[in-house]
Amino acid sequence: MGPDSSSRDAAWRSPARYWRSLTEATAHLPAPVAVIERDALRYNAMDLLVRSGGIPIRVATKSVRVRAVLDAVLALPGYRGILAFTLAEALWLAEDHDDIVLGYPTVDKAGLATLLADEKLAARITLMIDDLAHLDLIDAIAAPGKRPDVRVAIDVDASLRSAALGHIGVRRSSLFTAADVAGFARQVVRRPGFTLVGLQMYEAQIAGQGDAAGADAPIIRMMQARSRDELRRRRAEIAEAMLDVAPLEFLNGGGTGSLEFTGSDQSLTEATAGSGLLAGHLFDGYRSFSPAPATAFAFDVVRKPEPDIATVLGGGWIASGPAVASRQPLPVWPQHLRTMPREAAGEVQTPLRGETARDLKIGDRVWFRHAKSGEPAERVDTYHLVADGVVIDEIPTYRGEGKTFL
Repeated sequence: MGPDSSSRDAAWRSPARYWRSLTEATAHLPAPVAVIERDALRYNAMDLLVRSGGIPIRVATKSVRVRAVLDAVLALPGYRGILAFTLAEALWLAEDHDDIVLGYPTVDKAGLATLLADEKLAARITLMIDDLAHLDLIDAIAAPGKRPDVRVAIDVDASLRSAALGHIGVRRSSLFTAADVAGFARQVVRRPGFTLVGLQMYEAQIAGQGDAAGADAPIIRMMQARSRDELRRRRAEIAEAMLDVAPLEFLNGGGTGSLEFTGSDQSLTEATAGSGLLAGHLFDGYRSFSPAPATAFAFDVVRKPEPDIATVLGGGWIASGPAVASRQPLPVWPQHLRTMPREAAGEVQTPLRGETARDLKIGDRVWFRHAKSGEPAERVDTYHLVADGVVIDEIPTYRGEGKTFL
């Protein structure tokens, strides 16, 4: 079932109620403490399904990195399959899951050797390619006929190429047009030992770019509208061209920020999403949806260098991407705290300035949200699962299970 009117009364709608309840729930735990709030996670999982319009959602593991969360979400009708981020991770997850697409090309020779020596793993994992050199590497490890057939999918550039603005989006595949894709696909299907099963087209300039506020918001909206129109046409051309090349199991697109568009594109058979489950603060800047802050972490105040400054121990959990302010962790409770320009979020200490800092005392707790969703899991061994204002479980992250893939 999707989000209903009861979500309007959810705890996170009232910051004072929500963050104070998390403080009380974790008061007995030493900082830093990281939490997942169960009802907020549940709301986000259901909201993604509503926004996708019924198209199956493949879960992007890099935006979660907690097996208990992955398993719980994949048990919901509407979610199907995993998009992994490294081959080592995919091999690990394939112990329990049978539909794993590797979202990025791999040159992990040891991992490929493991995959090629096991028919079960080869049947469960699909490798991503966009260059014949990827196939050459596999053949050099184990020749066709001496290994299982390898399932592969083609990564296609879904960026916008503008005559005025140039390339808009992320730099991924060199394959762009229907002719590019079909020509490459024909070479793949002629190669013995490989089975072409899918295509991936991730539109980062739509899915990963907020459009709600800021001086450049009108320009972003205009760019995204043009990109949607161009992508809808181009994906239809690619899907049509592939009909004469190979029967595909899936054509994947989307991301948390573009699910409405993905679900409406009839060329696609599935969407990918992950960030919207735990909801890093980068996803606060979208007009089409408002995720619940399902995950957060807290540090304790250890100094008061000035009446309006409270210094917490730790804080430098900076997100990947360009080194700009939006990649810093966001102090959310108490409200109206801000990092200081010369120190920002520090490796060992983070001074926070604001009028509400005057009320903070040594030992008090300050809550932060990470810019991204999956990366905090690389900082902690466990998340404390909170429901109805109490900790009900402690669930390991990848790191807590001894896995650090990237």
